[in-house]
Amino acid sequence: MKLITLFLLLFANSFAKAQIDPDYKFPGKGLKQHDFLYAGEWDMRKPTAQSMFLVRGGKVVWQYSVPLRTATGSIQEFDDATLLSNGNIVYACMSGAGIITPEKNIIWQYTCAPGTETHSCQPIGKDSVLMVLNGTVGKVLIFNTAENKLLKEIVIPTAGTGSHYQFRHVRITPGKKSIMVGLLKEKKVVEFDLDGKEIWSVNASSAWSAIRLHNGNTLISGDSEGYTREVNSKGETVWEFTRADAPFKVGSTQTANRLANGNTVISSWIAGNNNTAEWAGTVQVFEVNKDKKVVWALSSWDKPDLGPATSIQILDEPGNPDNGSLQR
Repeated sequence: MKLITLFLLLFANSFAKAQIDPDYKFPGKGLKQHDFLYAGEWDMRKPTAQSMFLVRGGKVVWQYSVPLRTATGSIQEFDDATLLSNGNIVYACMSGAGIITPEKNIIWQYTCAPGTETHSCQPIGKDSVLMVLNGTVGKVLIFNTAENKLLKEIVIPTAGTGSHYQFRHVRITPGKKSIMVGLLKEKKVVEFDLDGKEIWSVNASSAWSAIRLHNGNTLISGDSEGYTREVNSKGETVWEFTRADAPFKVGSTQTANRLANGNTVISSWIAGNNNTAEWAGTVQVFEVNKDKKVVWALSSWDKPDLGPATSIQILDEPGNPDNGSLQR
C-alpha cells in the first residue's frame, strides 16, 4: 500500500509540474483523425459507468458501460478491447474477460476467481482468445470461446506473487509461436514459447505492454515511466519517445500501436492522479512520426467524455483484427 501511495504522489507531482500550455493547438483532426475503439481503466469519477467507446466519423456510435465494482466488490475497468471483423468486441475488464455483440449481448465470458484478475484478452483466430491471469501463479490461458473450452494453460515464471503487480497486456507474436510478456517485478520484457520456455528478453522497467512488430523489433510501453521504446533483437534501443519529447503532459504510457505508415499511436493514461479536476484538457492519445513529431493529439473530456486512455484500436489500418496480426 505504501508503494502505491508513493507512486500516486510522484505521479501527481509530475502532473502538477507539467500542465499543458493553454495556447497549445492540438494537431490533427481530433475525433475525426481515425475511426477507433477506445477503452480506459479506473475512471474514478464515474463509479457506475466504466465505458468503452466506438468512434466513427468523429462521433461515438456505440458505447458499453459497466459499474466500477461488481455486486461482490470486484473492480471492473476496461484494460483491453478489440473490434472483430464481425462486429463483436473481445475485452478484458480486470474482473474478467468476454466477447460482446453490437447489440450488447455477452456471448462468451470468463469470470476471475477471488485473488485473480485479468488485464489482457486478445483474439488469436476464429473462436480463440489468449488472455492473461494474474494470481498466486501467473498464467496465460488460451480458450476456444465457441465451446468455452480451455485449450492451453501456460505458467509464466515471475517473482511477483500479488495478483495486481505481475503483468498487464500479453500479446502473441505474428507467427503465433510465442508470447510477449512484460514482467513488472523483474523489470524486463520476456518472450516465451507456448510451453512457457524463455527464448528472449530485454531489460525494461514498468513494461505495461510489449508487442513484436512486423520488422522483428519489439515496441515497449513504459507505463509510469512515460516512455515508448522500440528495441531490436539485440536489445538495443532504435527509437524512443519519452515525456521530454512531448509538447504536453504525458501520463502513464500503457499501450502503443505501430501504424502501417510507421507512425506510433500512444495512450496517455492520467488516472493515477487522484485530482480528477486536473484531467480535463490533457491529451489522452497521440500519434507521432519517426522523427517524433506529434501529428495528432486527442483531448476529449466533454461531449464526448472518453475518460482515461488505456487501449485504442485504430480501425482504418490494414490487417485482420481477428488473428492478432495488428501491431497493437
